[in-house]
Amino acid sequence: MGWHDDQARRDELYRDPYPLYDRARRAEGLTYVPEFDAWLVARDREVRQVLLRAEDFSSANSLLPDVPLSEAALGVLPRGFGPRPTVVSSDGAAHRRHRAPLNRGLSAARVAALLPYVRACAVELVDGFAADGFAELVEAYAQRLPGMVVGRLIGLDPADVPAAVHGGHRAEELLFRPLPPEGQAAAAEDVVALQHLLDGYVRDRRADPRDDLCSIMVAALAPGTGELTLEQRHELVASLQNLLIAGFLTTGALIGTTLLHLLDDDRRQWRMLCADPSLIPAAVEEAARHDTAIQAFRRTTTRPVSLGGTQLPAGAAVLVAYGAANRDAERYERPGEFDITRPVNRQHLAFGHGPHGCPGSRLAREQLRLTLELLTSRLPGLRPAPGRPRPRMRPTLIHRSPETLHVTW
Repeated sequence: MGWHDDQARRDELYRDPYPLYDRARRAEGLTYVPEFDAWLVARDREVRQVLLRAEDFSSANSLLPDVPLSEAALGVLPRGFGPRPTVVSSDGAAHRRHRAPLNRGLSAARVAALLPYVRACAVELVDGFAADGFAELVEAYAQRLPGMVVGRLIGLDPADVPAAVHGGHRAEELLFRPLPPEGQAAAAEDVVALQHLLDGYVRDRRADPRDDLCSIMVAALAPGTGELTLEQRHELVASLQNLLIAGFLTTGALIGTTLLHLLDDDRRQWRMLCADPSLIPAAVEEAARHDTAIQAFRRTTTRPVSLGGTQLPAGAAVLVAYGAANRDAERYERPGEFDITRPVNRQHLAFGHGPHGCPGSRLAREQLRLTLELLTSRLPGLRPAPGRPRPRMRPTLIHRSPETLHVTW
């Protein structure tokens, strides 16, 4: 029973970590949290310190799974491609090697070139439900737009995007949600299918490069023109899978959570945005700060260190809570309030800081900005559907979002 009890307690913290963050920011030193099996780093200044000291705080276990894999799942996964270090879970020179192609593929010029496609996709999705008078926006919009966009960025055929997004959701579920053994095996089958789909793209782009991020990654991570080795394919599939999932889960979460807060509290801030669209850039930054999509990543100490007055041995696990730092009263006035009239502040930690800062932050911001422009102009009457309870947040720290968002207009 012990593990399931732990999971239940963890889920409660995941759904609302903010009271824990408040206690941790006020505490002397760092707070050890048994549910996370890690020291919580909650204050802005210490979070920034950790993120700038990669040599002392390694990213190797940044995405340690919450869930032990069953024999059933372990029987399926070897038919796919194995885990390898990616941009999220590597340090130093290895991290820079993974990072370089992402910086190129997500440059300002490339993001700008993608925006007409983003806008067309957003319009198509809204056209799909605008006449109905009601929608569940998480499934009908927030989870769809970023998948279409990251698929285009990578170079996937639009026909392959739904299967790729499904496989990405299943990978997250397999590693972070409790499933019975047969459920884990079924999720593992979907993950293996995604990996083989991505491997097909990797091999195709080696033979026939195009102007897409998949080709950029193949050229950077496997230089040369010869047939890819099996190890190169393992690494490329792991990196593409990471990029795909990071690209749609977190941006979808940001969109869903932003709409949740804008439509809250008698829709006052939603009405302000509709009346004055020039507030949209500030709303994007405030939403990212106030309820951060990636709440926290793990780091591991490489040697004995002192942090925030706590002595940590080598090998200590720390949970670096961007979501806690973004509500630090030493940095923000009224830190717990969602207020889109704050001056535009891009110095929050919603997209990280230092060498591991999110390379896709520009594209995520643009998707949210376009979403707010479109919905405030097309559906200004948007409001929570009557008779529905307040949406529950997903029990996760890596893509914090409402489970559903039922609206009418």
